[in-house]
Amino acid sequence: MSDTPQPFPHWMLREIHEQPQALAATLERYLTGATFIAETCEPIRQWLRESHRQIVVAASGSSRHAGLVAELMIEDLSGIAVDVEYASEYTYRTEKCRRDAAVLVISQSGETADTLAALRRANHAGHVTLAITNVPGSTMAREATVSFPTAAGRERAIPATKSFTAQLLNLYLLSLLAAEVAEEIAPEELRARLHEVARVPAQVAAQLPAWEIAIRAAAEQHRDAKNFLFLGRNVHYPIAREGALKLKESAYLHAEGYPSGELKHGPNALVAEGTPLVMIATVDRADPDSIQRYEKVVQLLRDMRDQGANTFAIANTGDLTIAGLATHTVFVDPVREPLMPLFEVIPFQLFAYCMAIQNGIDVDNPRNLTKAVLAE
Repeated sequence: MSDTPQPFPHWMLREIHEQPQALAATLERYLTGATFIAETCEPIRQWLRESHRQIVVAASGSSRHAGLVAELMIEDLSGIAVDVEYASEYTYRTEKCRRDAAVLVISQSGETADTLAALRRANHAGHVTLAITNVPGSTMAREATVSFPTAAGRERAIPATKSFTAQLLNLYLLSLLAAEVAEEIAPEELRARLHEVARVPAQVAAQLPAWEIAIRAAAEQHRDAKNFLFLGRNVHYPIAREGALKLKESAYLHAEGYPSGELKHGPNALVAEGTPLVMIATVDRADPDSIQRYEKVVQLLRDMRDQGANTFAIANTGDLTIAGLATHTVFVDPVREPLMPLFEVIPFQLFAYCMAIQNGIDVDNPRNLTKAVLAE
């Protein structure tokens, strides 16, 4: 890889655009066509068999947001109970409530101090452990019972972009493996889902240019905003949190992520002309639960329009309902709901990048942050 981000002005933007390749390389480690590769996937199946239908996830920052997405995907697809903890808190919790649980740690570097401490605590307590890292030779990858690495390649910008979407991809594959091990998915359904996931890199590549154009316009429109509220439901709530985190760490702007249904339980007091609402309003039309959530989001957008709020929505391509209610809309093509986070988060990454550049920030090296937190 080149030592400069050319032809892009910054590593963060280059790494955003490298996501189709990172996703494709990650898929190649675990899939051939619509079939799991036994050599790389059988150890993960065995870890799942030893989980006693209980998984605890320990992670920090963006990796914890990926874990929150995984909690919903794994539980919905397999029925295996999942609990997500801050890695920095895991070490100080009792083992009584997780005696038989399998432990999953997630870390881009595989060296994050508090996550590594959680892994070592879990190993010492006798848990079977799984590490998702972007560095196959990292300490976590070596010390976990099973290593389940992504293949995003070196990430030089401090804000996580391609490593995060690669984590989401691995976690979706993990949820499918969990459903397979738990015998909660029919073989034809599994094949259909694997065919869909194989198309993801090409779908991301096809949409990236339009996303960048739309997001640059959205960033210009919100140039003067200093506070943002990001909203999402179900698997989209962790993506709202990730979007808020990206804006904080990249552009030094105050942003918070909330479940959409919690807006009127307090945060709505903050909504004013200078505090835009960023709302995830996508829908899987084949999923009745997704449709119900979407209808709630539509009603919330109506209420916010009547309240005079400035709303920036992520919606499915061609959704005229959302476009008619939101102040600004960016479109992503429809996919099955568990795959939507992969597509929704990339416009948020671009938004954080563009807002940072407008504010004259060195987006690759934001202040007070390091790529890997090596000490608590």
